[in-house]
Amino acid sequence: MSHCSGIFAVARARARVLAALVLASLCLWPLSFVVPRAQAGPATTEKRLGVALWTGPLAAHGGTDGLSTADAVLLGVVEGVTEYLPVSSTGHLLVTQRALGISDDPHRKTAADAYAIAIQFGAIVAVLVLYWRRLFSAVRGLVGRDPEGRRIALALLAAFVPAAVIGVVAEQLIKERLFALWPIVGAWLAGGLVILAVAAADRRSSRTPLAGMSLEQLTVGRAVGVGLLQCVAMWPGVSRSLVTILGGRLVGLSTAAAVEFSFLLGFVTLTAATVFETLKDGREMAATLGVTAPLVGVVVAFVSAIVAVKWMVGYLQRHSLAVFGWYRLALGVLVAALVLTRTL
Repeated sequence: MSHCSGIFAVARARARVLAALVLASLCLWPLSFVVPRAQAGPATTEKRLGVALWTGPLAAHGGTDGLSTADAVLLGVVEGVTEYLPVSSTGHLLVTQRALGISDDPHRKTAADAYAIAIQFGAIVAVLVLYWRRLFSAVRGLVGRDPEGRRIALALLAAFVPAAVIGVVAEQLIKERLFALWPIVGAWLAGGLVILAVAAADRRSSRTPLAGMSLEQLTVGRAVGVGLLQCVAMWPGVSRSLVTILGGRLVGLSTAAAVEFSFLLGFVTLTAATVFETLKDGREMAATLGVTAPLVGVVVAFVSAIVAVKWMVGYLQRHSLAVFGWYRLALGVLVAALVLTRTL
């Protein structure tokens, strides 16, 4: 009987890893249009990584503590690729953690949920590197040396405040009720339909990515409206990037300006959330998941986010958001099927 249980456990672990690899492949699919195919050398590395991902959860099933380096790399790729795309990085991370078996144990789940937020630090640094001039201008504006930067800084602060207040007040309730697979699936499907509806409206009106106000024209009042919508993204699967881009468009920004404001607002919001989560649960994360592997995940998230942001900016200059809508629908259906078949 115990032998049969062991076989079932191994099969279940391998099914979970397969689900995680499928999820990662879906995350990386859009980037395949711009990233060159790997040659013989990288393919060997990829093969080794695949073996590590295949065997890592089996070792963990046997009682290994901490986060494996292979799992950290996978989580870093998922975080970096999805953080600024309108597909919900938190939703992707929670599903990937579930697929890898990282959050099965209630004690480990607390640390894993905290890491799903702390790993955002890599994506934060990516925006700092890519948009340092705009951020430096905002800082100069706060000390009265850059009028244009001051307007942007005030808009960012106004958009950040609603999420800061609601995040502190409702953080525990959100984690208890919404950090689960079915709420994530529902948010993915609903967001996908919204994106497709917006894309269809753009086609009918022949709207271009540059139609609308520039970022410098965003007022504090309109920024507050974007900030209120950002609060909806505390529901994993909704996507902070999605609601802030659509929110920016609703208040009159062009798609290009809304995307840039989403990146900058993400820098402010994610920095606050990451610092808060690390101070609150940092010791438990280190004790449960280790230190080295989680840091590897952060570094991988940084590199992946740079590639994803550059791709997204270039892609949206020529295309609509529709690809993200179809992606969300496909992913929602896939994860729902995996849950119904008890693979996840």
